[in-house]
This record gives sequence, C-alpha cells and structure tokens, in this order.
Amino acid sequence: MKAAYVQLLAGLALSIVLVYLVIVVNFQSWLDPFIIITALPGALTGIVWSLFLTNTTVSVPALTGAIMCMGTATANSILVVAFARDELTAHGDPIRAAITAGYARLRPVLMTALAMMIGMLPMSMSNSENAPLGRAVIGGLLVATFATLLFVPCVFALLHRKRSVAGELT
Repeated sequence: MKAAYVQLLAGLALSIVLVYLVIVVNFQSWLDPFIIITALPGALTGIVWSLFLTNTTVSVPALTGAIMCMGTATANSILVVAFARDELTAHGDPIRAAITAGYARLRPVLMTALAMMIGMLPMSMSNSENAPLGRAVIGGLLVATFATLLFVPCVFALLHRKRSVAGELT
C-alpha cells in the first residue's frame, strides 16, 4: 500500500511537470504556463479540506481523484489565460485583459467545473470504495474554480504588468 501511495504521489508530481512542459510548448512561453498552474495549489487545498471535513482517509481512489481534479483545474486555467493573452495582444493593457478574461470565461469555467462536480456527487455520497475519488474531485474543483476565476487573472495582470514595465525601461 505504501508503494502505491508513493507511486501515485510521484505520478501526480510528474503529471504536473509534464503538463507544464506541454503548455510551455503550446504557448511558447515560460510565464503563461506558470500563471496557469497557480490554480493548482488551490485545487490541492480543496482536496485536503474535503477529505478532512468528510473524515475520509487518503487512499488510492482519493489520489486518483486528485489527478483528475488537477487536469480539470488546468484546463479551466488554460481557458482564462489563453483569452487574457488574446486580449493583451489586442489592446496591450494587462489589467484590462485579465478582467475581461475572468468575466468572459466565467460561464465556460463554471459549466466545466459544475458538470464534473455534479457527475461526481453520486459517487461521493455512496459508501463504496470509490467515494474518496468523488470527494477529492468535488472539494478540489470548488476551490480551484475560485482560484481560476479570481487568482489566476490577478497573477496574469501582475506578472504581465511587471513584464511590460520592464520592457518599457529597456
């Protein structure tokens, strides 16, 4: 059992690194993928809180749910950052781009997260061995959705503003 936990945690860490590298290739930037993964600590926090509040032990299904949650949280962050990047290219103001992206991507992000959480609800309320999977996904996505819609645009505006200020100084 200990070996399974170690392998799943290593798989989770490896999946985050690999996803980051794939996003780097896609965005051709090191900064935007970093902004995207800033929602993942929120997802991990939500996973831990949900398991703690429901008195659920960390198990293989819970860690599998954590990996699923990370994928959905990353996809939602990609939606916001890609839109913010397009807005930044269009008018050059990082704060306006971040606000517009958070507002414009609100419905797609909420629909994706809610669909996943509602789909996991029956599993999380059951007494089966897979209940921790559903609980981890629901808790992680609750926090990750707020992080994606509020925190990620703030980080985008902050880092791109510093970048544009540094570009103006040189």
